[in-house]
Amino acid sequence: MGKRGLVILYVMADLAATAIAWALFFLFRKVYLEPIKFGHKVPLEVDPHFWLGMAIIPWFWVGLFLMIGGYSDVYRRFRIKELGQTLLISVIGTIVIFFVLLLDDTIAGPVYYYRSSAALFLLNFSFLFLFRFLITSRTVRRVHDRRIGFNTLLVGGNERAIAIHQEIESMPKSPGNRFVGFVNVNGGDQHLAESGLPRLGPWDGLRTLIPEHAVEEVIIAVESSEHAHISKILNELDGAAVRIKIIPDMYDILAGSVKMTSIFGAPLIEVNPQIMPAWQFALKRLMDITFSVLALIILSPLLVVIAILVKLGSPGPVFFRQERIGLSGKPFRIIKFRSMVADAERHGPQLSSTSDPRITGIGRILRRARLDELPQFWNVIKGDMSLVGPRPERQHFINEILKVAPHYRHLHKVRPGLTSWGQVKFGYAENVDQMVRRLKYDILYIENMSIAVDLKILAYTVIIILKGDGK
Repeated sequence: MGKRGLVILYVMADLAATAIAWALFFLFRKVYLEPIKFGHKVPLEVDPHFWLGMAIIPWFWVGLFLMIGGYSDVYRRFRIKELGQTLLISVIGTIVIFFVLLLDDTIAGPVYYYRSSAALFLLNFSFLFLFRFLITSRTVRRVHDRRIGFNTLLVGGNERAIAIHQEIESMPKSPGNRFVGFVNVNGGDQHLAESGLPRLGPWDGLRTLIPEHAVEEVIIAVESSEHAHISKILNELDGAAVRIKIIPDMYDILAGSVKMTSIFGAPLIEVNPQIMPAWQFALKRLMDITFSVLALIILSPLLVVIAILVKLGSPGPVFFRQERIGLSGKPFRIIKFRSMVADAERHGPQLSSTSDPRITGIGRILRRARLDELPQFWNVIKGDMSLVGPRPERQHFINEILKVAPHYRHLHKVRPGLTSWGQVKFGYAENVDQMVRRLKYDILYIENMSIAVDLKILAYTVIIILKGDGK
């Protein structure tokens, strides 16, 4: 069964589990709670409210699992994680249903609120965890039996690489690594080829090799004397959609840097932990869509006025579209109100400045208030961008930035934004040097990403727009 099929299986199991739980909860109320309330037995009749609940309630639970990442990375799920997530979801879901549906019930006494909530919680938790436990256990067995694996690339071909390769391959219960080959860090570390693992080239070709071999995990196995290479390797891997792990030294182990997620796995340090919890990413995306749709509706009269002014201000189209680089290094077409003359880049890519003669009269006003960026709400709705995130750049300037700041690729871990910490603190960059100086704010944002930080940046952006202080 493929990943998509397994996701569908989890969804169907959750729908079935919560539908059964809701039916039994309905029975619990009819057989136990209502006779106490009315003082006599109540006929067991299925009313329209029951069917409405059966149609809506299970999808409510699926939505909760979706928000916390309950359907993501389905081949890497494990039973303890299922227990924790199902317990959390059951608590949240029970509280929401209690306050939305059950609080208005007329009951025999306050104690029956607790009994009602406890019954709802136990029924949902029991069936959800049972069904998920069975599915996850089957997947875990298939991973341990090597029927499911994650294409893995080793960086390094020395004795450490040989040792970790042999250790993982000889494990009775596989952690899921399926080695596709290795890349060498220097000309001499090619001993791993003697074990039959193919050499795919030098380490600086990683960005090409990863999509070519559908690599999902990279293990960096370099000698202690070669640790200077690690930062270069990590920069090369930045933005790639892979898990990165490093073989630790004894110091790392004693310092507590090595965190084990499976007793069957090799001791490795995961370099790229989750930036934000899955539920915050889901909430961030929900905020993006909701705010952008509302903004386009509410601001539609202003958008029409700006479009007319742009058209009357200078010859050329109302909107300006340009290719930018987004999440995981994928290109997309950004849309803005045109603020420059139509043929502004006839001599090639150029950055603008405050005194740029290419900027039109109306364009100068739009840029100061950031109103030229308003059409990008459409990019946000499409999923190309987020409300808050590093500003997207063109590949031409990214290549220039990478020459002096290889860690720029770190920005491709998240969706680019309509506004950013760097934009708020620094404004528009007029040259590559200013782009590099603004970069530190965007790196800080990624390392401190949260819904709270997003709200602060949005608030400061609104202040800049109202004051017209953009540059």
